[in-house]
Order: sequence, then structure tokens, then C-alpha cells
Amino acid sequence: MYPAIEPYEHGMLDTGDGNDIYWEVCGNPDGKPALVVHGGPGSGCRPGARRPFDPERYRIVLFDQRNCGRSRPHASDPATDLSRNTTQHLIADMERLRERLGIDRWLLHGGSWGSTLMLAYAETHQERVSEMVIGGVTTTRRYEIDWLYRGVGRFFPEEWERFKQGVPQADRDGDLFGIIAAYSRLMADPDPEVRVKAAHDWTAYEDAVISLEPNGKPNAYSDRPADALLAFTRICAHYFSNGAWLEEGVLLREAGKLAGIPGVLIHGRLDLGGPLDTPWQLAQAWPDARLVVVEDSGHTGSDTFSDEIVSALDSFAAR
Repeated sequence: MYPAIEPYEHGMLDTGDGNDIYWEVCGNPDGKPALVVHGGPGSGCRPGARRPFDPERYRIVLFDQRNCGRSRPHASDPATDLSRNTTQHLIADMERLRERLGIDRWLLHGGSWGSTLMLAYAETHQERVSEMVIGGVTTTRRYEIDWLYRGVGRFFPEEWERFKQGVPQADRDGDLFGIIAAYSRLMADPDPEVRVKAAHDWTAYEDAVISLEPNGKPNAYSDRPADALLAFTRICAHYFSNGAWLEEGVLLREAGKLAGIPGVLIHGRLDLGGPLDTPWQLAQAWPDARLVVVEDSGHTGSDTFSDEIVSALDSFAAR
């Protein structure tokens, strides 16, 4: 990783529908434009996300997706309306930000949920994407969401049962998406104790999923400031209960639209929550993508994983 840097410019982007999106720019003002697309959904961008880029060669743009991080209104407030927070809204925000910053084309970098959003954006606006470097590849198919919860629950039956017990009995007896929708309702409850308990029940299961990874740290998801924890859980449940507003499998089916955009897909072989079959399928469908499998990494990464990210970004810096 490159040394830590600070933004030289930042601001709030008015989306015109009651949302304000936080953005920042760091690195070289005359460098190659690159956009960091954070995960979650609902995690917000972090200072460490600036460091894979050579600050002498990249103009690095970061933003907090709707209703999380420093964007407003914040999803931790149950009065915040999330109906205008969908994948399609986020794609429009990215385009609005690109225009605001006067960028013609930019490299996209991110991972986990961020990879889904990057792919959706690139398949919509191919002419605006120069390259993509994706770590921890997901497409947020219902198939993948089902695996992350019910599927991985086979390895953690006690934690999976505890996750189900977090919602009312009537919702518990339905399918997975009914359970997730119940969490979405709990996270909008006016009672703060209800919201806090639901957030801890949700993230306790997320913590379990990565607990077997070589570099997984305890409480990786649940150890967040209170407002960030509530926003993360609420936005995750909002997106997952709606299949991210994407037709099932559409990002893989339409990956041919990415032809001509060089991409590097970096994925840990030990990623239990996001198995390797998704990036492998994407690499087969995307003619200009290269898949790098990191043997010592899960979803939380490793030194080798970080080295591969930096190497890929360095390789594109001069293009």
C-alpha cells in the first residue's frame, strides 16, 4: 500500500431528490481518474481505500453511497426514507458525480457489494469506464444472497438459528427473503432498542461467516460506531430483501457489454460467504477480464490480496 494521504477537495453532491452525497478527491489533480466504490451496501468509504493507488499517478475519487457515511440523510435515523436508495439511484449518483468533477472516463475499483455496483454501472455506461479492478467479486444474485445466509448457515447452525430467532415467529417460518425483509422492517422501527438488537443480531451472523478466514478478525462487522452499525444493517437488509433491484443473473448475462474494458478480478479461494464460482463465471463471460485467485485469502483479504490489488492498479496507471 502507498502512504496515507488526505483529500485536497471534498464536497456534497445534491442529487435533486432530497439526498446529499459526500465525495472527496485526493492524489494528483492531473492524474488518471479513478473511482472507489465501497462495499456493504452501506459501509461508507474509508481512508484506507485511498492507499492502493499511486498518488503521483492517480486522481482518486471516493464517495459515500446514499444514506451512509457522511452522506445525508442518514439511514441510522428511522425517519429516513430509503425508497430512493436503489442500485439504479446509485448508478445515477455516480454519473452525476463524474459530470460534477469534469471526468470523461474513469477506472473503477472496489469489492464485495461494490463490485456489483461497479458492474451495473459499467454495463450501463460502458463508454465512461476505462478499466476495472475488482476484489471479492459479487453480483448480488438471489442465489448468492441465499448462499450467504442459508447456505453458509450449514457451517454455523447455532449462529444461523440465532439469526432467524431475531425476527418474529411469523417471518421466521417463511423463506430467507421473508426473514431479511423482517430485518428491514425492524431496522425502521421507531424504538431504538428494537433497531439496536436487530443490528447486533444481523452483524453477529456476518461476523461468524468470516470467522474461519486466516485473516478474519473478531467482530469485523459489528465493531462499528453506533450510527454506522445501524445504517449498515438497515441498508444491507433493504438491498438484499429486494435482490438489489436487479433481474436475477443480469450482470453475468450482460457481461459481454464489458468487451473492450480491461479488468482484473481478484478473489480469495477461502471466501466462504462469496465463493469462487461467481468470479469464475464472470471471467468466462467478460472477454477482457483476468481472474487472479489468492490462495491465502478469504473475504477479508490478506497481504497477498492487497499486493495483487496494488499491482493491478499500478499496471493501469499509465494507460
